[in-house]
Amino acid sequence: VYEKYGRYNAAQVANVITYRPKMAIRDMAKALGHSPGQQDAWSKQVDSWGTTATVESDIPPPVVSMAEQLLTFPRHLGIHSGGMVLTDRPVGEVCPIEHGRMDGRTVLQWDKDDCAWMGLVKFDLLGLGMLAVLHYTMEGVREHLGEDWTLATIPKEEPGVYDMLCRADSVGVFQVESRAQMATLPRLRPRRFYDLVIEIALIRPGPIQGGAVHPYIRRKLGQEPPTPPHPTLAPALERTLGVPLFQEQLMQIAMEVGGCTGDDADLLRRAMGSKRGLEKISSLRQKLYAGMAARGITGDTADMIYEKIEAFANFGFAESHSISFALLVYASSWFKLHYPAMFLAALLRAQPMGFYSPQSLVADARRHGVEVRGADLHLSGVHADLELLDPSSPAELPSGGPTGDPACVETYHPPVGEFDPEAPIDDARHRRDGRHAVRLGLAGIRSIGADLAGRIVDERTAHGPFADQADLVRRVGLTSVQMEAMATAGAFGCFRMSRREALWVAGSAAQERPDQLPSGGTYAKQGSGPAAKPKQGRVPRPARGGVPEPAGSLREERHEQVPLLPDLNPAERVMADLWATGISPDDYPTRHVRDKLDELGVIPAARLRTTEHGRRVLVGGVVIHRQRPATAGGVTFLNLEDETGMVNVICPQAVWNRHRRVARDSPALLIRGRLERVEGVTNVVAEKFSRLPLTIATMSRDFR
Repeated sequence: VYEKYGRYNAAQVANVITYRPKMAIRDMAKALGHSPGQQDAWSKQVDSWGTTATVESDIPPPVVSMAEQLLTFPRHLGIHSGGMVLTDRPVGEVCPIEHGRMDGRTVLQWDKDDCAWMGLVKFDLLGLGMLAVLHYTMEGVREHLGEDWTLATIPKEEPGVYDMLCRADSVGVFQVESRAQMATLPRLRPRRFYDLVIEIALIRPGPIQGGAVHPYIRRKLGQEPPTPPHPTLAPALERTLGVPLFQEQLMQIAMEVGGCTGDDADLLRRAMGSKRGLEKISSLRQKLYAGMAARGITGDTADMIYEKIEAFANFGFAESHSISFALLVYASSWFKLHYPAMFLAALLRAQPMGFYSPQSLVADARRHGVEVRGADLHLSGVHADLELLDPSSPAELPSGGPTGDPACVETYHPPVGEFDPEAPIDDARHRRDGRHAVRLGLAGIRSIGADLAGRIVDERTAHGPFADQADLVRRVGLTSVQMEAMATAGAFGCFRMSRREALWVAGSAAQERPDQLPSGGTYAKQGSGPAAKPKQGRVPRPARGGVPEPAGSLREERHEQVPLLPDLNPAERVMADLWATGISPDDYPTRHVRDKLDELGVIPAARLRTTEHGRRVLVGGVVIHRQRPATAGGVTFLNLEDETGMVNVICPQAVWNRHRRVARDSPALLIRGRLERVEGVTNVVAEKFSRLPLTIATMSRDFR
């Protein structure tokens, strides 16, 4: 946008960053003269959500009291993730501006609401990572399997896609991979495209606070009649079974029973999800009640209708928005079902994005039969990609072609019937890339990145494989830190070296330079005598395409004394993988403490599906999420993951307060609680937390 319209006529919209508990504690401790170390220690004792009222007692009361008063007050200006303003004259003549941190960026000193109030032309540039994932997936399927798909050509209304979603098998799928969405899918049981539209709109603050979720699901399952709040609203709410879910429906309600004009309805739309939404909707309260009274709607019915409108002040979706997103839900589900390996590779390439870490995405893919292989200097591309399970077999049909039942990808399918939760799951029948594994890319290794990985791949393609680590350094130029990261990731396995051997050599190899003679210690002949000097004072180029150089060449004389080092044991390999890439391709940390967990009576995640409802259980695993939504009334939700799957944990506020430090700070947990199974959704209601000692450092993704 800057390139097209110029920096003087385009600017990014500001975001008003308000005080949250951690920052409020830190700033008030600083204001009262406490040391930086103390500020940091106290801020770490506070939850990321809610208020500072539940903090531990060692924070001085004046700090807590002043921090409480600061909550939700503006602290500083940030930059809106996608909002931009365009003007027909220099932006600075219209509104105040400032320089952004990045070069060539101009930022307004107003937020989006101020810009809208002033009548500026504002654009929201929405970038969806899933669009990149779908692009990479289609591109990879075309390249490796010869099948060409677009959003327009993928088969519609395929039963297998809806069956997968009804099982909440949606890790990595657009929008419906969150904990709340996965808990709703088995209850809603989507069997047609519009069910996905509903699913997208249902789990939003407006419908949740308006009490729409449970009534809609009961009506969808035929457990209660689809009666609207008032007969007048039947036409507006018919398609959502008498429950308001979309912005357009609220606008229609305001006009049909509230006596509002089109301008009033537009004000209502703009209020939904805005900073002063409640304020704006309250300005219409008297008019809405008067309009409803004129139509004979009074008392509890009028209150209920107004409460549903007011709830959307906290944001709800427009139906058109939900339809667009539902298309991406279906498409990403379809590719996950039929091309799970390529879909995983695309997800890894598009990181960071989504609800799950790369480690969890890989673990889920393995549970679906996808083989994942670590990064390799000679086999990996820049990003994760497919490679044949058997590299000796030709890529053409039938050895390297699509697998599974061809009927699964036909354009037309029989009508989608009722979901059978007891039906066997046949991933192999649907999978088209069953002859391929996923090879991790070089860019995913710590300190490497896409630019350096691209240089490595370009050099390898242009001049052949690398002879050894020193050859890599001379031809591409890597630091010792980068060489050690690649060694730790196992990327030098192509040289038939263990990771410890590769680490031993990495430091000395990193000293090589393309414009220097080889060092005597690394390139000395076997036996005594000085290192051979290259002819004409030039360092010989490495062998190309694996063709050996003539006898007596410098490469033949090279000799590195590497001591006999034991290889890493499986637990150490997991630790090395997670440190170097954040992904353990073929293992999971909890597998190495499973014997101890079995002794304690810990139930693996996969066995919870067959454990009876109401039983007290002990579960354990790596914490992959902590979340406390504003609509949850202080309840915190956690996800644990072990080598068999994921566990949903619901933690009441009182339990969280008792075990706050352990629950908040431990990378892995043992949780004792009661198993709950309702309408196909399994949760553990937490009663007690304790640390699960793992030697492997992991980090959860925590959300508000």
